[in-house]
Amino acid sequence: MSIPLAERIRPKKLDDYLSQKHLVGKNGTLKAQLSTNMLSSMIFWGPPGTGKTTLATILAEESNRPFYALSAIDSGVAAIREVIEKAKKSTTLFSTKNPILFIDEIHRFSKSQQDSLLKAVEKGWITLFGATTENPSFEVIPALLSRCQVYTLNPFTKKDLEQLLSRAILEDELLSKKRIKLKETAALMRLSGGDARKLLNILELVVLSESSDAITVTNDMVLNKVQNNTVLYDKTGEQHYDVISAFIKSIRGSDPNAAVYWLARMVEGGEDLKFIARRLIILASEDIGNANPTALVLANSTFQAVTTVGYPEARIVLCQCVVYLASSPKSNASYMAIKEAQQLVKQTGNLAVPLAIRNAPTKLMQELGYGKQYQYAHDFDGNFVKQEFLPEQLKGQKIYTPGNNKKENEFRTYLKNLWKDKYDY
Repeated sequence: MSIPLAERIRPKKLDDYLSQKHLVGKNGTLKAQLSTNMLSSMIFWGPPGTGKTTLATILAEESNRPFYALSAIDSGVAAIREVIEKAKKSTTLFSTKNPILFIDEIHRFSKSQQDSLLKAVEKGWITLFGATTENPSFEVIPALLSRCQVYTLNPFTKKDLEQLLSRAILEDELLSKKRIKLKETAALMRLSGGDARKLLNILELVVLSESSDAITVTNDMVLNKVQNNTVLYDKTGEQHYDVISAFIKSIRGSDPNAAVYWLARMVEGGEDLKFIARRLIILASEDIGNANPTALVLANSTFQAVTTVGYPEARIVLCQCVVYLASSPKSNASYMAIKEAQQLVKQTGNLAVPLAIRNAPTKLMQELGYGKQYQYAHDFDGNFVKQEFLPEQLKGQKIYTPGNNKKENEFRTYLKNLWKDKYDY
């Protein structure tokens, strides 16, 4: 049978859809939209194999709407316009069931291609469904993004994937004829990387390679039968996440040699260079921070340069930045500080702002004491005067702990001289 297993058991109804209960469960957003048949334009954002295409297809089927599908890989502006014209003809004046246009990998569409969708979405000629593995905030033009709801699809849990395997074995017309026992599933899970489509493809490969109808699936069997070295880098699959993880951890671990190697792996694999540059901006703040504040400046400049220059020269700019970040002193103090502060907010709620540092734009507020006891720091020696800036309940609470590096040790000394023992610096 030429149709892959993933296609053969693709669910046809929302009730059969595994996972994403926050969207399709009893109180799910999409469940509610479907019940009123008032589907808005939307973008499904999630890792490969989390059911984005399946969900779009089911919503179209259960809402009884015409469904058109395009892939960003092989569809140009002309193809988009052709589909829009078809959609317009199928839309009546008084119909609320306008056709659905599904675009897979919408992040690969150029600006001009995305622009060509705007009018159709605005006029209601189509309801746009887009699927993407990349953050739509970066990859979808603002004008189009503002007209769509973004729904995040979470990676499948182990339980979800086990259910999927069981369904395939019991319900598939081919596999159900065999006596399949899943003795071990760890290798299946690891090789699939949480990608449901890949999981089913591996299961089918393993099963069909056995001549007997009685098959006991073990980890060793899976590893022996699956040739997992056919692709050096798959920018839409498991390798994407593994390599970027190795890349970030190499820079965090101050190894420029490993960092440049993983950079080369991504460049050669056709990774989006802007994606790499964005990750460097995050790392410069999260892992270096004030140990070397210039790191963030350089990372941001790198992103601008990559955007301006493009491939192939941008790889040189990226390499320069990577070497600098990997060779810089490290501190996660800022990351830990905001994490600690957010936890405090969750625990304590909206604590009152001290009266002395409240804004007092009106006479009434002034009469109530807003800002009355505030002391302007620049009026004092050293541009500092002791006063309370935290809510009453959090007096003396240290949130920022300087890292153990030259720059932040200077911060620690400075803060200690100012606040003495208040914050235990």
